[in-house]
Amino acid sequence: MFAIMEAARLEALHVAQDPATGLRAIIAIHSTKLGPALGGCRYLAYPDDVSALRDAVRLAQGMSYKAALAGLDQGGGKAVIIRPPHVENRGVLFEAFGRFIETLKGQYITAVDSGTSSADMDCIAQYTRHVTSTTSAGDPSPHTAMGVFAGIRATAQARLGSDDLEGLRVAVQGLGHVGYALAEQLHAAGAELLVSDLDAGQVRLAVEQFGAQPVAPEALLSTPCDILAPCGLGGVLNAQTVGQLHCAAVAGAANTQLASVEIADELEARGILYAPDYVINSGGLIYVALKHRGEELPAITAHLSRIGIRLTEIFAHAQADKRSPARVADYLAERLLYGT
Repeated sequence: MFAIMEAARLEALHVAQDPATGLRAIIAIHSTKLGPALGGCRYLAYPDDVSALRDAVRLAQGMSYKAALAGLDQGGGKAVIIRPPHVENRGVLFEAFGRFIETLKGQYITAVDSGTSSADMDCIAQYTRHVTSTTSAGDPSPHTAMGVFAGIRATAQARLGSDDLEGLRVAVQGLGHVGYALAEQLHAAGAELLVSDLDAGQVRLAVEQFGAQPVAPEALLSTPCDILAPCGLGGVLNAQTVGQLHCAAVAGAANTQLASVEIADELEARGILYAPDYVINSGGLIYVALKHRGEELPAITAHLSRIGIRLTEIFAHAQADKRSPARVADYLAERLLYGT
């Protein structure tokens, strides 16, 4: 356990169980240097406890990097609740998790993530104020999409010489809450959309509303386009898929798009500009962090607009250093977090 913490430079690890409710939870706090750790809570089944621990640690580190480059006074954290095979009362389980969070005295602020909802956050909020993404706080997805859209424009400017998306072929992989909202904005900007999703209904809707061209999920990565926008599951860019790409740039909302940072080097060698995922998709984090502090929407929107500016800085730095933007983003985040 301590070797895992040391490798990630993790600050603290908290574990709790409550047999009465079925709660088995891990909270990983990567850093509180810039402020209280903020990160979502996952409610998933895991093959074993170590897998759950590794997931929490990896994601907490990513949240620290994301918050640092988003210019937020927040650290990074992540919670994992190991979903039991059967739970008597889901609400009571999340209330128990709220009590667990409260014992940390504000070191960690939770939010929605895979397997959790605003209704779960409402249960947590009965026992702690250190929670975001409640029903009253609103859905962060549109703000994530807004930030990704700004990032795509910055990426187009850096790689194609213009931030005008009119006529550009953009392949959107995944039409969930964020992917669909992004497709809507791209359509409004005049982009030609290629879309794929395992949900055929979402694809049909995009075809009807945006005139999108449907592409089979297994064929999207190899379909020629100007910009590929991964908006589904992570790990889409790996040793098997990177050679299939026929695009000028990759800029999308999915987390952990790269199987490893070496994949970013391969993209760089092929002349494919990569927008670091935790920079371009930070709009949701910006929204929940500032909303939790009581900021009004105009201030939140203004902060979201800086995503494109930050990416432009990273691209310029990468070009000057002849390194991939992914490595530059990591370097800049680590300098803020560790002073290195």
